[in-house]
Amino acid sequence: MSEALYRKWRPGTLSELVGQNHVAHTLQQAVLTDRVSHAYMFCGPRGTGKTSTARILAKAVNCLSPSDGEPDDSCHMCLAVNEGRAIDLIEIDAASNRRIADIRDLTEKIHYSPAEAKFKVYIIDEVHMLTREAFNALLKTLEEPPVHVIFIMATTDAHKVPTTILSRTQRFDFKPISINDISDYLIQILKAENIKYDAEGIRLIAQKAAGSLRDALSLLDQVIAYSSDSLDIETMRDVLGIIKENIYLNIIKTIEKKDNKNVVYQLNQL
Repeated sequence: MSEALYRKWRPGTLSELVGQNHVAHTLQQAVLTDRVSHAYMFCGPRGTGKTSTARILAKAVNCLSPSDGEPDDSCHMCLAVNEGRAIDLIEIDAASNRRIADIRDLTEKIHYSPAEAKFKVYIIDEVHMLTREAFNALLKTLEEPPVHVIFIMATTDAHKVPTTILSRTQRFDFKPISINDISDYLIQILKAENIKYDAEGIRLIAQKAAGSLRDALSLLDQVIAYSSDSLDIETMRDVLGIIKENIYLNIIKTIEKKDNKNVVYQLNQL
């Protein structure tokens, strides 16, 4: 079974993040100057790199041979994170572990020192899904965290996170990724995968992804599976269900002329 593109091409260092330079630079400087916070809040739309950035930061603070605030992505600790076997990296899905009992279990274990890393890193995804009682239980730990623990929380709905939690974290807002950045990244991947492509069609994928790089990679995977070795624009339109712009314009013009019969005809053709 082939590996999905969004997993295969997940960024491994901060410099590889797409469209989030403000986040990458700030975190890189924090690691470089040893000013890493005990708690971070990554906010933004889906597919913009929040979880990937959290994992990269976990590697950076525990890397055995960091360089300029970046993990080397090749030492034992970095490889453990990449391969999902890092004992001191605990990832929690708040959507399915949202009760106060789940957070109490976390806060009880948090005082144990890391098994092999310098820091024990907790990544709590979709943190806004926690119950009010669970947030209250988490609050005490955020106020007085052990020195060996770093919290990285991610959310697509920052307004649902209590201000008492937000005020105890460093907040980073991830923005939707531009069409140009997505297009450039997809082309980079296609060149590496040795797949022929139509640049205009790649731009269509970037537009349909609506700022989400993960969605763009999933759409690209779908198109590649359909057409295999060459991606032309017409194939991409068929697979993605994207209609040519002039068809919309013709319908609008027909509506403007109040030619109801022709409007119905064009819609039937469509």
